[in-house]
Amino acid sequence: MNAAPPRGAGGVSGPAVLLVVAGLACQEVGASLAVLLFPQVGPLGMVMLRLVFSALILLAIARPALRGHTRSDWTAVILFGLVLAVMNGLFYLALERLPLGVTVTIEVLGPLVLSIVAARRASAWLWAVVAFAGVVALGGGGWDRLDPLGVLYALGAAASWAFYILASARVGRAFPRLDGLALAMAVGAVIALPFGVLDAGSAVLRIELLALGAAVAVLSSTIPYAFELIALRRLPASAFAILMSLAPATAAIAGFVFLGQQLAWLEIAGIALVIAASIGAVRSSARSAREAAEPLA
Repeated sequence: MNAAPPRGAGGVSGPAVLLVVAGLACQEVGASLAVLLFPQVGPLGMVMLRLVFSALILLAIARPALRGHTRSDWTAVILFGLVLAVMNGLFYLALERLPLGVTVTIEVLGPLVLSIVAARRASAWLWAVVAFAGVVALGGGGWDRLDPLGVLYALGAAASWAFYILASARVGRAFPRLDGLALAMAVGAVIALPFGVLDAGSAVLRIELLALGAAVAVLSSTIPYAFELIALRRLPASAFAILMSLAPATAAIAGFVFLGQQLAWLEIAGIALVIAASIGAVRSSARSAREAAEPLA
């Protein structure tokens, strides 16, 4: 769950693909580490630690200018920060109740729906049907295995991710480089702070937990964002989006390796269907964009 940097337009590069995949792997390893810390700091405490350390790192790197912006610009930043806090909060609350692979698969539905709507093609709705089949298959291993509240949290994170994409684009137009993201992350950290302190209690004073929280921030935000930023200089937007569609698969693997979370075959099939729908929707959206860009004969 990272910001969307400017899209590249070149051909597909092998090293760039590896960077995106490595970024996804780091992100899911960070999520696995966060789950392991839930007993000590709670999900909202983990959100606070991630956002606070991510904000400190981004502010140190970007050193954003505070002057020269309109009230509308600052409103956009505050809304973006609110979305960041809500999205991460719902995601970690879902992770407390659902396997990592299932949580990320449901969360991906947010940008997937956005891609389908943006495609403006009747054929794009085929991918909505495929995605729906994937969601049904996720419950095929037994809906009783999926905590209902966890599913609601994950669906809320999916909706928040769609708003996140729109808010990120607006802030990106108003602020240069990483300035807008750094400021929005700081706003999100401030919003998450009281909830995190209440959830974590005195655990936030333990140095080892603070260090692990910083590690989650670096793994989940800093490294993936840096890798994506480099990769996007060598990858077209459609190729990048397709690679990002693999997030549910990397999450399922990370959940199995680091958390011992096993999935039923139908759940694995559901993840595969959602990935296929994401790739199809991205391709449809890219095709629509190309057609819109073609000059009228």
